[in-house]
Amino acid sequence: MSKQLDLDFKPAWWMRNRHVQTILPRAFRPRLKADVNFEHLTTPDDDFLELAWANNGHAHAPLVVVLHGLEGNINSFYAKGMLRALTRSGLDAVLMHFRNCSRDVNKQPRAYHSGETQDLSFLIKTLSERFPGRALFAVGFSLGGNVLAKYLGEKGPASRLAGAAVISAPYHLSSSCQVIRKSCFKLYQKYLLDRMKHSFTRKLDQIKSTINISASELSQINDLWQFDDRVTAPLHGFKGAEDYYAQASSQPYLSLIETPTLLIHAEDDPMLSTQAIPLAKQTSDQVKLAVSSKGGHVGFIAGNNPLKPIYWLEKVVPEYIHSLIK
Repeated sequence: MSKQLDLDFKPAWWMRNRHVQTILPRAFRPRLKADVNFEHLTTPDDDFLELAWANNGHAHAPLVVVLHGLEGNINSFYAKGMLRALTRSGLDAVLMHFRNCSRDVNKQPRAYHSGETQDLSFLIKTLSERFPGRALFAVGFSLGGNVLAKYLGEKGPASRLAGAAVISAPYHLSSSCQVIRKSCFKLYQKYLLDRMKHSFTRKLDQIKSTINISASELSQINDLWQFDDRVTAPLHGFKGAEDYYAQASSQPYLSLIETPTLLIHAEDDPMLSTQAIPLAKQTSDQVKLAVSSKGGHVGFIAGNNPLKPIYWLEKVVPEYIHSLIK
């Protein structure tokens, strides 16, 4: 009989502010490195997905797919920490870089967005065929969490996953965009936009056949909604930003999830709207909610000693996955 999961997050007394929980963890582990091996997985449209494999050395261990957030990658603090926590708990893990977030520029014009589930579906199908005897799980952070939740709802009983965890996901994209545009003196918007513009500058030659935007025009975009309206939406077949947000939000899919899934969310998340807080009435009976009053965005730092922060996510997510392993 597995022990009862403690899903009650208590923030560190020295990190109760939501912006501190969101921003400071990025500075806590400057020397933390991810011990991974890279693989280029060829996709059906003659492109590739860059995978970062973290193995614990045990054959046939359950395998966890990790999805990063907007403009994240293997160097994101939460990704490195979670990969290490998963492997230390006896699991294998593989991080999927969304297109255009890998070290090399992708070949096709399309990139990634909050509701793009094709690549995840292809990866999970590939892994299930490559490792037919291994249980598969998935963990998604922020944008990656929205992708994962939408995928789970779309697939229903055919997800091929034995369980999943979704952390700080923007389940309601339109209202969350409005929060990011204003929050913390627009610091979050500037941080994300700078990374997005740099990322898309790498592939202007590929996208010019789909959307007409110059390097100068791209550099002048200083608003997240405008970026999604001028770049993300037309590049991926949406009519505009609001059409993209409506179609890509995972909130309508939460009631369709038939895979055991843990949703971790903080009510004080400074990058998401109150409309994005998942409610029991919106979810299926396969969904377990862990909604705390504090925690920030992908923060959830606990502990009494400022010199020894406790990364609560790295404790509770592996524990949840192990509770599902039969």
